[in-house]
Amino acid sequence: MDADSYVDVPKDLLKEIERLEQLFSIDTAKLKQITDHFVNELEKGLRVGGGSIPMNPTWVMSFPTGYETGTYLALDMGGTNLRVCQITLTDQKSEFDIIQSKYRMPEELKTGEADELWEYIADCLMQFIETHHGDTAKLEKLPLGFTFSYPASQNYIDEGVLQRWTKGFDIAGVEGHNVVPMFEEALSRRGVPIKLTALINDTTGTLIASAYTDTKMKIGCIFGTGCNAAYMENCGSIPKLAHLNLPPETPMAINCEWGAFDNEHKVLPRTPYDEMIDRDSPRPGQQAFEKMIAGLYLGEIFRLVMVDLHDKQGTHIFDGQDISALRKAYSLDSSFLSAIEEDPFENLSETADLFQNRLGINPSKSELELIRRTAELIGTRAARLSACGVSAISRKKGYTSCHVGADGSVFNKYPHFKSRGAEALREILDWPEKTNPNEEDPIEILAAEDGSGVGAALIAALTLERVKAGNMHGILHPENFK
Repeated sequence: MDADSYVDVPKDLLKEIERLEQLFSIDTAKLKQITDHFVNELEKGLRVGGGSIPMNPTWVMSFPTGYETGTYLALDMGGTNLRVCQITLTDQKSEFDIIQSKYRMPEELKTGEADELWEYIADCLMQFIETHHGDTAKLEKLPLGFTFSYPASQNYIDEGVLQRWTKGFDIAGVEGHNVVPMFEEALSRRGVPIKLTALINDTTGTLIASAYTDTKMKIGCIFGTGCNAAYMENCGSIPKLAHLNLPPETPMAINCEWGAFDNEHKVLPRTPYDEMIDRDSPRPGQQAFEKMIAGLYLGEIFRLVMVDLHDKQGTHIFDGQDISALRKAYSLDSSFLSAIEEDPFENLSETADLFQNRLGINPSKSELELIRRTAELIGTRAARLSACGVSAISRKKGYTSCHVGADGSVFNKYPHFKSRGAEALREILDWPEKTNPNEEDPIEILAAEDGSGVGAALIAALTLERVKAGNMHGILHPENFK
């Protein structure tokens, strides 16, 4: 916002805006320092000793060619819905047909017994197959790619040990265990004609689905409630897989789980508000990067700033008003900040209405300026930091030109996220200024294809193909591939 906007802002509020600008702004030199450290941490995660970033091998060992064919099921277990897709990869290069159904995930299942959860999923799959295939008795078993986007370690493509539940789930007896046998037992009891071919993470799916339709695609990212990235590494650059003696040029998709970057707090410029978020979170000291850029936290950072400025001696924004609604933790999400940034009116009347309707607060004109600037600062910082991760993978792999497929609510819906991220990439990677505004950036972040549907189906197809060719690496249950 230019200086003219602040002509009528009282000195105490102006001082606070300047303080917030210093706290949340990240200059080019700092972005480069963060990226340098990020490259080192990606390397460390691939070593035997590991580091904060897990860098999980996924056993997805090739990009799609675009000529994959066949019919596959994909199951995506989200926090709200269960999505079942049938994807037919056609004879036309990089083309597919999709039919899908969504099933509501009942709240009581999220904290109930594990058996009830798996039986409900088996029922939904059976219902889907009966709807689209009729009599299941004569049906050949359909290959399934299961998108299980909860933190899980994967020693095999058809195994996943749940590290912890997220998204409101808290079912006893599942954390620390392989989820596949539980799922397969439920399928067997119900007689569902399915063979589980691949358990995948949505980020890896995003990478593979995007590469299916765009050969320039080299990195997949999620910028949503959480954040993550996946890319293709050579096995020779993964010391923790050296004992398997895989040919060094063999590709291996890596699910970075980069939300854990800089848990040691060496380079990220955390503010007192970031420290409060970490301290009060269920897992302090973890997911440091995610807590500064992911949708789950952006509204909470903003809320903490507002409460702090209300309680502060000498500032007292919203003076004399009841801010009890604003004091409720996590009551504002990233869509609240999006709405503030999208307010098209000079007098910020939509923001005033938002505060009145949601929080029962009537901000003054100068308080509205402060609100708008705070939202811009938090949103801009998230986009600029996200570019450090993309730059780090690009630098590590020596990519000077490629596409990055990005998915998630923050990337798709948060205003200016894409353009702010692109500007930060330009600064970090020292690109020359564009002579033509329509010219593509050397590394461009684009909206991704459907990772948890098409990506899961493609990974199932790629896995079947390589098993047929005799490559059994990372296969725990060969019987599923006959």
